Amino acid sequence: MDAESQKEHLKAYGITYWTLERQVKVKWLLNYRGGSFLLPDSEEIKRECQIRGVSFEVLSDAKTEQILQEISSPSKNMEAVVLEKAPKIAVYSPKGNQPWDDAVTMVLTYAEIPYETIYDEEVMGDELLLYDWLHLHHEDFTGQYGKFYRAYRAAPWYIAEKKKAEDLAAKMGYSKVSEAKRDVSLKIRDYVVGGGFMFAMCSATDSFDIALSASDGVDICESMFDGDPSDPGYQSKIDYAKTFAFKNFTLERNPMVYEFSSIDMTAKRRIPKETDYFTLMDYSAKWDPIPCMLVQNHTALVKGFMGQTTSYKRDEVKSNVLVMGENKTNGEARYIHGIKGKGFFTFYGGHDPEDYQHRVGDAKTELALHPNSPGYRLILNNVLFPAAKKKKQKT
Repeated sequence: MDAESQKEHLKAYGITYWTLERQVKVKWLLNYRGGSFLLPDSEEIKRECQIRGVSFEVLSDAKTEQILQEISSPSKNMEAVVLEKAPKIAVYSPKGNQPWDDAVTMVLTYAEIPYETIYDEEVMGDELLLYDWLHLHHEDFTGQYGKFYRAYRAAPWYIAEKKKAEDLAAKMGYSKVSEAKRDVSLKIRDYVVGGGFMFAMCSATDSFDIALSASDGVDICESMFDGDPSDPGYQSKIDYAKTFAFKNFTLERNPMVYEFSSIDMTAKRRIPKETDYFTLMDYSAKWDPIPCMLVQNHTALVKGFMGQTTSYKRDEVKSNVLVMGENKTNGEARYIHGIKGKGFFTFYGGHDPEDYQHRVGDAKTELALHPNSPGYRLILNNVLFPAAKKKKQKT
């Protein structure tokens, strides 16, 4: 999985997932040649690699043993992690959304990793318990319809989406979309606390935390969103203790501003496109295998990309949350990870790693043109993470 040897980095994850589906264990060689995968030598696996265009090398038993011994050496920052079982994947996304509306569904489709789509009714019906891994599509969990009001309130698609959301909330017994989304957010929170793994990108990240922070019945929506005014002084009623990742943020009160809060750095960025990169952190593979898995890549420098929520203000990220990718000169976190109860979450800023400034109505990204995308590899690291064998902690 290094830069020189692999022609199809993204599809290589699909091969690994496909192998796990057949109840065959795989070793993920952290920090060895870009985070390579060690699979059993079988004609079936080799044929599948050839069909999908994935580069591979056949190793002798002696060579394999030599590599594993090198990795196990205390002097090497490497580790061999056993992947045991293909995680069952759910994508939280409105019905009718196309796979190319979202980077995660796009890369899962390209890598040929199966997933199921769920939405509010399934979440409220406790169907999350059926899944190991949940991705939150670019959702607005605050009930403000993505803060698109100023630019798109007269657009047919905005009017249709708003009505669809209101009809679904009414069907579920809610008078407001914001109240339905609040309870959905709490269900997702409970899923993670109970041991689930949640991954989110773009506006799903900060809007989810904002919804949790206002979950004690604080109305943060203006009348064009929910039919009545927001609570007076709602900023003082926000409870940061309820959030996963963010603290001390200030909500954007103006419904005409395309922004949720001070968390997002989009409007504060002063970085030319040509020099917009973020750096992945380096972790101890033997002592910090979880973040080490999540940053596996063939480069430590990843191209930046924009979104409604592009990145996170560094000093509004909680101290117990790991910043795994950052643009230090701009004071922004791009890729963060944390533990909540028995579960884990990862937030990744931006919309599409290979579409610098994705706009409503833009053409979809053709991943066949970006088979070795470092930005997309980070998503797929998260997909495989739940497959890892959990080591017993020393007591």
